[in-house]
Amino acid sequence: MTMSPPSSAAAPREEAGIGATLAEVRREIACRVCQGDIKRCRLAICPYLDRVRAWFTERRDLQTKNLFGASPPSAFVGSWGYPKVLVGPLVPPVRDEDTSILDASESWLSYDLPEILRFRLSLVRGKAPRRVAEARMPDRILSTVQEAAMASKPIDTEMWFSKKPTLVSPFSARAPPSGPSADLTKVDLASSPSVPRRVDDLVSDTDLRAGEAVTDLFDHGISQSQITRVFSVGLLGMKDRRRLVPTEWSITAVDDILAKGLVDEVRGLPWISELEVMSASGLANNVLILLFPQAFMFEGLEAWNLQSSPTPAHDHEFAGGRTTYPDQIAGAYHATRLPVLEHLAVRRRQAGAIVFMEVYDDWVPLGVWRYRELARAALAKKPSRFADFESAESEIGRRLRLPLANWWRASVLRAYLRSQRRITSYA
Repeated sequence: MTMSPPSSAAAPREEAGIGATLAEVRREIACRVCQGDIKRCRLAICPYLDRVRAWFTERRDLQTKNLFGASPPSAFVGSWGYPKVLVGPLVPPVRDEDTSILDASESWLSYDLPEILRFRLSLVRGKAPRRVAEARMPDRILSTVQEAAMASKPIDTEMWFSKKPTLVSPFSARAPPSGPSADLTKVDLASSPSVPRRVDDLVSDTDLRAGEAVTDLFDHGISQSQITRVFSVGLLGMKDRRRLVPTEWSITAVDDILAKGLVDEVRGLPWISELEVMSASGLANNVLILLFPQAFMFEGLEAWNLQSSPTPAHDHEFAGGRTTYPDQIAGAYHATRLPVLEHLAVRRRQAGAIVFMEVYDDWVPLGVWRYRELARAALAKKPSRFADFESAESEIGRRLRLPLANWWRASVLRAYLRSQRRITSYA
């Protein structure tokens, strides 16, 4: 699949609204104890950690001032204090094992919630304060983090801390959880990183815009998690514009860049001929996708606390696209729009899409990757096809727990479709 890059470089900008809002943090974390205030998060009281608390407290190997292990590889760039942020590698106290699964969200749907929590909480995070522009002239610690981030296979890494790591606020609105952290004083790589040739080429290309580099890497089969990692540590783009990008921001930025690279391609394709419904559930989430014959337009609907019969949060775009940030469902919007566009591009068809996202009570905040992967899983299935909207609605209602009336109260595209007389089957 070849994608056209977006017309402008994808420079990470705090003013663009890409950072998580307080409402997004509270909704995505949705904790009855801390109410999404991560400063109040503690291991002893966190209900999300009930299933792994005993396991974690027995992990003495996570509480050491000198740690050696095989990083998946993984790196984290914080957003607090931007443009001065905390950056460092994530390393488990595990040697001589394939640890790649610990940072491979593309492969996590087959695991249960406690397993994924154990994956992530076993990653110890080193933290070193750096200004985002230092990505262009990194010191030894930052250059080591960047070198490791380029790797496609686990790399032996040793970290030294100023004190023993502690677990504080492991959850965030978009990124997967992480384990205990401590201030980093030194980091070394004990082996040479295995770097894909295309990654090495584009990191060395300081005349190519970041958006073009992201789409090029994806076209060459580099995993989205690796692209996001390399983007986040400031290794892509024109030389004088490279900077560290907070991990949460980079997740959404890469989703958006890849989607923009597909939109123009999809808009030139013939429409699908029927309405299509497909869905996938997992990890206490349910994602349902409705495709309908129309120029590409998109709406994301997200519902939490289903027992309270809520009106879902929503964001949408018509055929002309959108010029503002989808601040109601934020990262979830970009995480589900990309799989829809991937699917349509592969099929060589165009359609409008409404994505329904349900979060159940036994949920644990794992990041927006679960929406992306559930959407991909749904789109990989054979769809249920319908000639009219009413029949499709019946199937949608059967697959969702929240009554369909609640969803339609929030939906802009459904109201638009019902008003379109030129599509006679919707009349």
